[in-house]
Amino acid sequence: MSVRIRSLLVSSGAVLALLPQAALAHAILTKSTPASGGSIAAGHRTLDFQYNSRIDHKRSRLTLTGPDGAAHVLTIAPGSAANALDADADLKPGSYTLRWQALALDGHITRGDVPFTVTP
Repeated sequence: MSVRIRSLLVSSGAVLALLPQAALAHAILTKSTPASGGSIAAGHRTLDFQYNSRIDHKRSRLTLTGPDGAAHVLTIAPGSAANALDADADLKPGSYTLRWQALALDGHITRGDVPFTVTP
């Protein structure tokens, strides 16, 4: 086997070995309460967003947009688990969207939206 082919195989193997680590670097939402497209009863509720990795709570954000179209940044609960963002909100009936932005401890930011409905 030539040196060039051997070098190419070693390089390819190194790249393939690093791919699973790169995929795990991002904070991926694995579960939310309320669920995307789901519903929750009106009142004072705790919103819970769980991820596949540890989250930097100080640099992550939850923004709630209510039926009136106004967006409010929610305070992340200091007691949130290392891999979760929790916040309390007073919810009235209507359609909502919660936009999350999570910063994994390795520095990668991920974002997403969770639309849900609040019922009377």
